[in-house]
Amino acid sequence: MFDKIGEVFTDLLGVISTMEFIDIVDIVLLTYIFYLLLKLIRETRAGQLVKGILFLVAGYIISFNTGMKAISFFLEKILDIGVLAMIILFQPELRRALEKAGRSKFGIRLFGLGQSNSERKLLWANAIDSICDSCVELSASCTGALIVIERQVRLGEQIETGTILNATPSKEVFGNIFYPKAPLHDGAVIMRDGFILAAACFLPKPQKDASINKKLGSRHRAAIGMSENSDAVVIVVSEETGQISVALNGNLTRDYTREKLRKVLEATIYDDIKEIEIGKKKLFSFFSGRSDK
Repeated sequence: MFDKIGEVFTDLLGVISTMEFIDIVDIVLLTYIFYLLLKLIRETRAGQLVKGILFLVAGYIISFNTGMKAISFFLEKILDIGVLAMIILFQPELRRALEKAGRSKFGIRLFGLGQSNSERKLLWANAIDSICDSCVELSASCTGALIVIERQVRLGEQIETGTILNATPSKEVFGNIFYPKAPLHDGAVIMRDGFILAAACFLPKPQKDASINKKLGSRHRAAIGMSENSDAVVIVVSEETGQISVALNGNLTRDYTREKLRKVLEATIYDDIKEIEIGKKKLFSFFSGRSDK
């Protein structure tokens, strides 16, 4: 046994002595990718599945080294399809990871095409005014509301569950939608490009529903779930207290005033517009063969 351990250390030292700079970079990058994978699966359904797979691997190693051929053969065949099984089982987690990579600054800059910077700002300036005014009025009357502002991640799945409106935002429109006896009040409004695209939309449940404050109602939970599954900004008006809250990146912050809400919306939306404009310029420069100085 000690001889085998000595051989392992000898082989390890031999590998280290022949390492070059690129090998160190390779190992560091692989370690970082492994860290990101662990961070992705931590405290999720995937974490429990990984434990099960590690249990199978340990069982295979033990059975193989102890000569239990039947068990080792059976486990080997199971592990042969392990990659495909992991892709199928971890599909929601892999999807969220790819969406997160796609909405990174690089993704925004590369794929942001469409309206001009000034057109976007004008549309959203009017929309932000309407959202802030509406939320303040709805808050004063303790009328429940749920407004989702789509950013880089498209919300087609949620939009399909609601009613398409394509309406220009205003206090009156929001007031009619969220009026308690109105047919569209039960659900979320989804906004795209400064317009109210759809109403009465259903949003996904949060990943860690059990850990959320029990005092929070269904609107707040839906807001958290939507912000976990996308980069959307989700605004909630409580029908019990009239309190205005904002969910972003899975975190819910509360007690918003009109000015505080405006600052958050301008910071997120205008930053996206700026990134899109930078991306368009760089893409144009790339294809035209020029580079910005």
